[in-house]
Amino acid sequence: MPAPPHLDLSRRERQIMFIVYEQGPSTASEILDRLPDPPSYSAVRTMLRILEEKGHLRHYEDGPRYVYHAVTPREQASKGALRQVLQTFFDGSAEQAVAALIKMDDRVDEATLDRLQRLIDDARGEGR
Repeated sequence: MPAPPHLDLSRRERQIMFIVYEQGPSTASEILDRLPDPPSYSAVRTMLRILEEKGHLRHYEDGPRYVYHAVTPREQASKGALRQVLQTFFDGSAEQAVAALIKMDDRVDEATLDRLQRLIDDARGEGR
């Protein structure tokens, strides 16, 4: 059984996808400029081709340049990745994950807890 699409990305491929999601449609040069400790231009082009083969990116031609854009909307991709994190590290438990996030984040203040409570209340109202 093949891995879900969000799991088959290397660290560099995830970095490229992050750039495309943040910046929108991007050329190889634009992506190269934003990569930390950037590889060669040809390595970036190779990774872009691989991301297209994996179904994460598509491109269109703009004169002599290829412009790459994400196939899957960011929200959908993030939900899939989060689902995998829940399964891998929290036995599928949203409760355990939220508890871990609250314990590790120093910025959780009363206002944040109030917003989280409203989200919980909304979920209860929707019958979850």
